[in-house]
Amino acid sequence: MKTALIVVDMQQGSFTPEARRHDADGLVERLNALAGRIRCAGGIVVFVQHDGPEGDPHHPSAPGWRLLSGLWVDADDVIVRKTSCDAFLDTDLDDVLAAHGAGRLVIAGCATDYCVDTTVRSALARRYTTVVPADGHTTSDRPHLPAVKIIEHHNAIWVDFIAPAGPATLSTCADISLP
Repeated sequence: MKTALIVVDMQQGSFTPEARRHDADGLVERLNALAGRIRCAGGIVVFVQHDGPEGDPHHPSAPGWRLLSGLWVDADDVIVRKTSCDAFLDTDLDDVLAAHGAGRLVIAGCATDYCVDTTVRSALARRYTTVVPADGHTTSDRPHLPAVKIIEHHNAIWVDFIAPAGPATLSTCADISLP
């Protein structure tokens, strides 16, 4: 079973001075290293980009739609475009994964409490073996909770989530085992 790294919404419009993300530079470094390991192990890397409506920083014609310049995107990587928090909803992500024989997903990116969470839950509902790198996703401080606590909370929820194929597995980016 091939592994697919799903990198959600690591776009310029999500990483601005007004929307500071917890440990953004460290996250990019860890995701680049993980993506390299997955490619070397014969897996695939899928970058998911949010297509916002006209006037949104994530609109495809806006500079914020582009992936962060620090991410290493390989010519063989796949780009999937989405319009909701769920990277599976009304996208070709399932088809891409099937075409590559990927049944084990490592889900990472931005934002922990929105698109990453929704995509993890959707993958679990679709019976994918799902791994979440505990240090592979980020969010911003919210008025009610700091980013570090949001990340901690979601890591705890995903490993206890009731799903057809079991809950997600949690690991660090560096410790994710690959075939």
